[in-house]
Amino acid sequence: MAERCDVAVLGGGIAGLTAAALLATEGLEVVLLEAHSQSGGCAGTFRRGPYTFDVGATQVAGFEPGGIHRRLMDHFALPLPGATPLDPGCSVWLAGETAPIQLWRDPQRWAAERRRQFPGSEPFWALCAQLHRSSWAFAGRDPVLPPRNPWDWRQLLAALDPGVIASGLFTAASVADLLALCGCGGDGRLRRFLDLQLRLYSQEPAAGTAALYGATVLAMAQEPLGLWHLQGSMQTLSACLEQALAQAGGQLRLRHRVQRLRRGGDGWLVQGTGPAQKPFQLQADQLVCSLPPQLLPELLAEPLPRGYGQRLERFPDPSGALVLYGAVERDRLPAGLGLHAQLEWDDPGSLFVSLSAEGDGRAPVGQATVIASVFTPARPWFGLEESAYQRRKQRALEGMQAGLRQLLGLAPADYRHVELATPRGFAGWTGRPYGFVGGLGQHPSRFGPFGLASRTPLPGLWLCGDAIHPGEGTAGVSLSAFTACRQLRAAQGAELRLRPAETRAAAAGSG
Repeated sequence: MAERCDVAVLGGGIAGLTAAALLATEGLEVVLLEAHSQSGGCAGTFRRGPYTFDVGATQVAGFEPGGIHRRLMDHFALPLPGATPLDPGCSVWLAGETAPIQLWRDPQRWAAERRRQFPGSEPFWALCAQLHRSSWAFAGRDPVLPPRNPWDWRQLLAALDPGVIASGLFTAASVADLLALCGCGGDGRLRRFLDLQLRLYSQEPAAGTAALYGATVLAMAQEPLGLWHLQGSMQTLSACLEQALAQAGGQLRLRHRVQRLRRGGDGWLVQGTGPAQKPFQLQADQLVCSLPPQLLPELLAEPLPRGYGQRLERFPDPSGALVLYGAVERDRLPAGLGLHAQLEWDDPGSLFVSLSAEGDGRAPVGQATVIASVFTPARPWFGLEESAYQRRKQRALEGMQAGLRQLLGLAPADYRHVELATPRGFAGWTGRPYGFVGGLGQHPSRFGPFGLASRTPLPGLWLCGDAIHPGEGTAGVSLSAFTACRQLRAAQGAELRLRPAETRAAAAGSG
């Protein structure tokens, strides 16, 4: 007979960890299943000798007062991981230029920077700021998007105000549409900058990024929000969520790969293999799935409802990634660059570069880790004969090192360690099909009310993660997990709200 639990959560990335910890804190019996030997997913880490490398994500948002990670840790009565705000949030180098565009943390300093860099563009930035303020206030009221039943609609309608309704006129617009509306559509240099920044966070350029999403992304580096560098590694965020899960009595089971989901009259049967390939079965009343939704057709023992299945099939492939992990002597790096930079680069593509800070635990004193990533179509890396794969990988490595030589002045001989991960490596690390590293992309046709809902047409199956509103990044996936958990608890006749730590302590004491 299969073991039973109230909720099985599939996938131990930040979304799955958040969902599992929230539901366990609600008093439910929760089992979190993760195929890898550690949690974190694309926000995990690995070691090479004395160096600790962040696998994918290298910065976080949501640590500010009111931010989702701050709210969650207050709810769990745990401290936030140690982190410092990034200033600048990023240094963006356009091809052929000798000085960067700096995304300063101070809003006034950033305003002066963009006026200097993009004369005549203030109407565009003013419109973005207006849309961002409205969208951020809306998000702070915990709406449910897209709504799929009366409860969802009530949460959505309660979050509306006149500003949100006015901003809704731009729901189907792109960031490129905002540029044209403000008379900035002909500014090619501004467009190149926006394409670099938006591609990083939405997998789409300005023409393919939803205006309401892009307006907020473009404000993320500035106070009162901000981007943050974690002390130690990105794994510290996963460790905090693991602690929240454990203190609430939930279970994290590593090396448990889910292979089949069967629906029965009393819930779901989860089947798979555990350590040493030993089969396991787990009966759960509810399922929360943070795995890519493209995996559902092969995991489910029954066909998806026709329309839902066809919608999943029509989604375009997310991006894959090439990631160079290197280590150098710190005195080989230019001074004053900041910890994150983008370089407009042709071959194999534009680079996003992250450096470790002195004393942050990622490298010995006097040394630094260098992580450079490039988005790439994922499927072409599969099915290659091994020698062809290795040649393609070597060309990509040489191209990325050439970009780092231009940006940082690093010659190949400067690296104390260097290796390249391709979509093949990410497929093995994350279990995602073709090593996809992002969600569905924040195109207007897939954003907000037009996106994939956390509530599925199959009773007791809920989705969260980077394919679900509000999108990618650790803050986005945690918000999606919070939404799915609220829906699940509402279906059980309960209400889930995030409360400050002192409120929880007082409530526990009064009981």
